[in-house]
Amino acid sequence: MHLLDEIVIGLYMAVLVGIGMRVSRRQRTTDQYFLAERSIPGWAIGMSLLATIITSVTFIAYPGAAYAGNWSLLVPGIMFVLVIAGIGVVVVPFFRQVVAMSVYEYFGKRFGSGVRMYSSFAFAMGHFSKMGFVFYLLALSVGGITGWSLTKVIIVLGIITIFYTLIGGLEAVIWTDVIQGFVLWSGVAVSIGLLLFSPRVHTGEVLHLIAANHKTSLGSMSFDLHTQTFWTMAIYGLFFYLQKYTADQTVVQRYLAATTDRAALRGIGMGAMLCLPVWTAFMFIGSLLWAFYRITGEHLPKSITKPDQIFPHFMVTQMPPGVAGLFMAALFGAAMSMLASDLNCLAVIVVEDFYGYLLPGRTDRQRLRVGKVAVAVSGLLAIAVALRLSNSQGSALALYYLITAVVAGGLAGLFLLAFLVRKAGRAAGLIGIVVNLVFTTWATLTMNHGHTWNLHQYNYPWHEFTIGAIGNILLFVVGYLASLALPASEASGATLWDWLAQRRSHPQHPTLNTQRSNG
Repeated sequence: MHLLDEIVIGLYMAVLVGIGMRVSRRQRTTDQYFLAERSIPGWAIGMSLLATIITSVTFIAYPGAAYAGNWSLLVPGIMFVLVIAGIGVVVVPFFRQVVAMSVYEYFGKRFGSGVRMYSSFAFAMGHFSKMGFVFYLLALSVGGITGWSLTKVIIVLGIITIFYTLIGGLEAVIWTDVIQGFVLWSGVAVSIGLLLFSPRVHTGEVLHLIAANHKTSLGSMSFDLHTQTFWTMAIYGLFFYLQKYTADQTVVQRYLAATTDRAALRGIGMGAMLCLPVWTAFMFIGSLLWAFYRITGEHLPKSITKPDQIFPHFMVTQMPPGVAGLFMAALFGAAMSMLASDLNCLAVIVVEDFYGYLLPGRTDRQRLRVGKVAVAVSGLLAIAVALRLSNSQGSALALYYLITAVVAGGLAGLFLLAFLVRKAGRAAGLIGIVVNLVFTTWATLTMNHGHTWNLHQYNYPWHEFTIGAIGNILLFVVGYLASLALPASEASGATLWDWLAQRRSHPQHPTLNTQRSNG
């Protein structure tokens, strides 16, 4: 890389650290550290959601997928917008009323401490694997193109992220997300401009070539769940984002940090309106890359063995000095934003769902100290996971899918059971969880025609992207049937129907009785 690119990246990192140091003086209580005293405006919530959801995987996987095939990876993003439109108006004010700091408090109120611990642990395990995997992919791509050491990239970016998250709390995370969001949009606009209006190609020829080869297709419309069709991706996206926006601490924590319900709703609406265009832009970049190399006849080096490597290669070889550095900074920022958000949320889980719950009566200062230790330890563990993956022999992706599918699955179904089925108690929740775990373990081990564990005619028959959706449906249906068969539990008062009843009787100040269910 050019020296100017390295200077741009260095300045960008300095800005992130500076933001953390600037807000660190205000982080004296857990409410300040974890929720920024509920003082974040809606537009900043929206930018933060954009930066949190758009990870370095988006930079790498989306252009690579569009280059190699079509825009089928965009289908889940379309479902994301539908999920927000369908649940946002109800779920956001509901959570702001019944949850103090951790979304998994809600599962505890509905199903008892065991389910609360399970959901917290599932979130933590899923996000530990995600943090390490995203950092590993980032280092692999950047290191392969620039020649930088994988180990150094992982350690340096990890330490910087831990530092500003540790001292600045959620306020630092959100305001650095805002900066990263602007850098992201700038980089996307520059990339499209360079590819579309390059003097080496004609814009009309580029667009005609893309259209003639159906590079913007959203996939086959056949309702075949055995392959990656439009409907397979739509089902995957529906349940993935339902889980993300109802049972993921990284998102719910931003609802809680907003100044008002209206600001929180504006934030998630803005996040949805920003994310879909960004995903579309990265798909468009992949199609433009395909047309660019077809028209120019330029040969890719032999070191480029996967489509995921093409966009980073273009950044380094085709972008002017300084511009490449800006986009590399955006790539780094996407990974760091995700890691910072996860670190702060994992600290909330440790403090609220484990430390505070198991050891009640601790002072706020003690809880804050434990939260900061949790940030540091979680960050170091994420770095260790990434370093371990960097030494793996190609099984990292399979391991990642296995962990997230088995351990972190079912939380959307659990939320729907808690939110919609008033009669469901502890036993119904636990039965649903057990059935979901058994199913996802079997499906993940036997998918792809028994690649890991071949049971022949008893292998999971459909595409692996359907596993999460079916697991969530199973959990909800089994939990609902169990609630009908079991004696009625003591109502917790924290369901959609209770919330709506309170809204009707007290439209200005609804209050729910959220006593824990005995199951």
